[in-house]
Amino acid sequence: MNIRAQTAGRSLPHGILLVTLAFLCAAVMSALSKEAAGVPPLLILFLQYAISFLLFLPAGIKAGPAYFKTQHFGLQLFRSLAGSACQLLFFIAVRSISLLDAVLLSNAAPLFIPLVVYLWFRKTVQPLVWVSLLIGFIGILMIIKPGPEMLRNPASLIALGAGVLSAVALVATNKLAETEPPARILIYNFGVSTFVLIPMAILEWQPLARTQWLLLLGVGGFYAATQYLIILAYRYADAAALSPFNYTVVIFSGVLGWWLFGNIPGAVALLGTLLICAAGILSIEAGHVEGHGHSFGNGHWRPRWKLLRTAAG
Repeated sequence: MNIRAQTAGRSLPHGILLVTLAFLCAAVMSALSKEAAGVPPLLILFLQYAISFLLFLPAGIKAGPAYFKTQHFGLQLFRSLAGSACQLLFFIAVRSISLLDAVLLSNAAPLFIPLVVYLWFRKTVQPLVWVSLLIGFIGILMIIKPGPEMLRNPASLIALGAGVLSAVALVATNKLAETEPPARILIYNFGVSTFVLIPMAILEWQPLARTQWLLLLGVGGFYAATQYLIILAYRYADAAALSPFNYTVVIFSGVLGWWLFGNIPGAVALLGTLLICAAGILSIEAGHVEGHGHSFGNGHWRPRWKLLRTAAG
């Protein structure tokens, strides 16, 4: 991949710095959500989206009513629901497993994106991509450790389900990006998720301590910061050049998990982590499919910009 050619006239170092800061924010957001384990997951999810929606709404209002017009409301709705479900599964899983494992499995989307593209668009996936998927799934097995214990505590499988839904949301985002600007997709994502979650948040509502409020405000604020920094990053460099840096969230989450929760991964888990990260980067770099279309045309599938659970959420 010729990064220099793809980023001509812009600044790859600026893009790398911004996307790295974005995933630092994502790791902090994930750690805060784990610390807020006493709050119902649906309530965390609602406040995360509501805070983000309120932070982004003024920019949309300033742009005028035309900015909210979309020709793909159904796809916007589908993408928002997939992202919300991804986030909900993550918030459930991170209560019972280490921060590193929860973040890693829920960010395994690059391993599932080729499968989603194949099922959704019937595109042929190159052999190298299948090799990357095999490597990644070996790493996943090393993390989730299939066996009786997994049935008693299915949190790892729940986090992996978040990764699958993240892949669905990212593919839908890529399709929307053919005609919709990133900020509009974000506003619809935050808005739809907020209003859909209102009835559930009312049912789950409980009095919150001051510390819990601060944690939840942090979850919403860092989530919004993540999305904003990602948009800024892709103004400086293409998604294809920056995508490998998405996995800095794994490094940050590992450090925060050790510092805040005393989670120290074993040798097998570390090897599995390396395999998943390597496979994800390989899948991104080799993410080509045969066929025609817009974002998926000319034999290439490459997301123009990404949303985090993190991505995708």
